[in-house]
Amino acid sequence: MAETEAMTATLSQRGSYWITTFGCQMNKADSERMAGILEVMGYHAAPAELEADLVLYNTCTIRDNAEQKVYSYLGRQAQRKRLNPHLTLVVAGCVAQQEGESLLRRVPELDLVMGPQHANRLDVLLAQVEQGQQVVATGEHHILEDITTARRDSSVCGWVNVIYGCNERCTYCVVPAVRGQEQSRLPEAIKLEMEGLAARGFKEITLLGQNIDAYGRDLPGITPEGRRAHTLTDLLHHVHDVAGIARIRFATSHPRYFTERLIDACADLPKLCEHFHVPFQSGDDAVLKAMARGYTVDRYRRIVERIRERMPDAAISADVIVAFPGESDAQYRRTLDLIEELGFDAVNTAAYSPRPNTPAATWPDQLPEAVKVERLRELNALVERKAKERSARYAGRTEQILVEGRNPKDPAQVMGRTRTNRLTFCAGERADGTALQPGDLVNVRIEQVRAFSLGGKLA
Repeated sequence: MAETEAMTATLSQRGSYWITTFGCQMNKADSERMAGILEVMGYHAAPAELEADLVLYNTCTIRDNAEQKVYSYLGRQAQRKRLNPHLTLVVAGCVAQQEGESLLRRVPELDLVMGPQHANRLDVLLAQVEQGQQVVATGEHHILEDITTARRDSSVCGWVNVIYGCNERCTYCVVPAVRGQEQSRLPEAIKLEMEGLAARGFKEITLLGQNIDAYGRDLPGITPEGRRAHTLTDLLHHVHDVAGIARIRFATSHPRYFTERLIDACADLPKLCEHFHVPFQSGDDAVLKAMARGYTVDRYRRIVERIRERMPDAAISADVIVAFPGESDAQYRRTLDLIEELGFDAVNTAAYSPRPNTPAATWPDQLPEAVKVERLRELNALVERKAKERSARYAGRTEQILVEGRNPKDPAQVMGRTRTNRLTFCAGERADGTALQPGDLVNVRIEQVRAFSLGGKLA
């Protein structure tokens, strides 16, 4: 009894934590895993960042502005630590991996610097911190099958990592350097995690990978037909029938590896949502070659055409970079032309940002900041116009919505997403007065159409 009480007292003394996440869905999933570890250790979520006993920044280095934001946040916490030496400061994620020990020289108040491959070792690393060490964990680390229990931000939609790292060598991208080589999880482990989420009431799963189409190419096995035994398509078939899961999504795809077989599986498997995120990055072949993307504009166009041939209503979103080194005005215009032609439902846009230790950062033909700003402004206006045109098809239709929660701007409404990933708002009660709950699947007649969201009434 005394031992149990002592253990409980130790856990209660851990205090509170706060995690701020920058960047992609992979980082969000990592943050959920690290929050789960902290809660198993005895920490509890803090009501505010400046009240937390442990502050963790899970960082992104894809864009320079995200990296600089981290440093401004750290400056504020460093001041806190000078007044309160018991505060624990952690930098995780891609900036941590990229900067390593130099982060300690820049912010000596830090206790722990850890790369994304070490996310499931947070408890071990914090134990070293508690012994008085200042820890840097950025070495190559094999991600063992993850048995951590994530603290999910949603009770309805869950992330499930299927492949870590990236073997591509895009000339603008720092991800392979900071997230390491590809490591695929076993199909049985992925399915087991999905079954666990289903048992807890989750209705939608998004399978995650930096380059998810590469899933399985590091796993052994060849089929009698002579192809790899483990592919993303095979994985989708393997996990499709998990009871309780109503919807399955996956991201992020790479056009080089996106196959007709994958498109056919999405068309044939009813739980697979009609939404594809396939970055194209540029509408000019010479720029794509300089980026080392490994496909042409025509190859990308055929992917979109095949998706729409099999699933005419499918939503397609993408990523694009403008003002890449050496990009001429004519090459930039070809990117605009491709967006105009294909009509994406959403596009994540960015002006090129030189990243450390990437080939393109050293090239002499960097474009002026004014050119970047103007091209991005014009691009964003086009993306919004095309998104609104795509949204128009929903007007008057009845769409199935998976309720995720209350509208934070109007508590009388709930919000959720269509199968095609359009955010949708509707009244939070049925006609009989019963409140809609997260996880409910409801039909909504669409009456308001906006560029990136919809509104309507329960059908």
